[in-house]
Amino acid sequence: MKVLVAVKRVIDYNVKVRVKADNTGVETANVKMSMNPFDEIAIEEAIRLKEAGTAEEIVAVSMGPQQCQETIRTALAMGADRGVLVKTDDELQPLAVAKLMKAVVDEEQPGLIILGKQAIDDDSNQTGQMLAALLGWPQATFASKVEIAGDKAKVTREVDGGLETIEINMPCIVTTDLRLNEPRYASLPNIMKAKKKPIDEKSPEDMGVDTAPRLTTIKVEEPPKREAGVIVEDVAQLVDKLRNEAGVI
Repeated sequence: MKVLVAVKRVIDYNVKVRVKADNTGVETANVKMSMNPFDEIAIEEAIRLKEAGTAEEIVAVSMGPQQCQETIRTALAMGADRGVLVKTDDELQPLAVAKLMKAVVDEEQPGLIILGKQAIDDDSNQTGQMLAALLGWPQATFASKVEIAGDKAKVTREVDGGLETIEINMPCIVTTDLRLNEPRYASLPNIMKAKKKPIDEKSPEDMGVDTAPRLTTIKVEEPPKREAGVIVEDVAQLVDKLRNEAGVI
């Protein structure tokens, strides 16, 4: 079975994000970038499936500028077999990514697609679901456990009320949650080997996909700074502040 894994290049989760002076977005120039943490979990799960003998090949797919090749190399160093880069400098929104992924899927014909449940830059949580709709495939989102048996996948999902276990037919789409696994660190030998692994480059035009944005960001602002708390003298003053200042009672 071939496993396709989507990996996104985002601002590193340790970096404090700064809003641009003109409020058109966040600052990405001279900022450390890395693989989206949920996508690291997706790659790790694919590697574990390969180590268990369930998967035969892992293909890491990324979309964006040339620098996304670095993200694919990270996936290759972790254990993916080869990469696909859909190179474009355009802003890619979830629907465009899903359409590009569908084009890759039509060419690669994988038995399983694993994506992070969301990216930490836009927090959209849409691409996996949109891709499932475009392909007409079953989906299991927010996965905390994945078991493959023949042509079935049993997936335990994180839901508001606890855990839900479902069984879906293969091929299918799985999106990963935090508790699915702990991603491994790439060893130095594997980092060196990753430099020799192949990465195919494509473009949206080659795939016949229109990536024009459907949404326009009007303004980006930092959240207001949290005000310092106050110490009240008694319950009556607390109730007065909650009622007249906070407006919560």
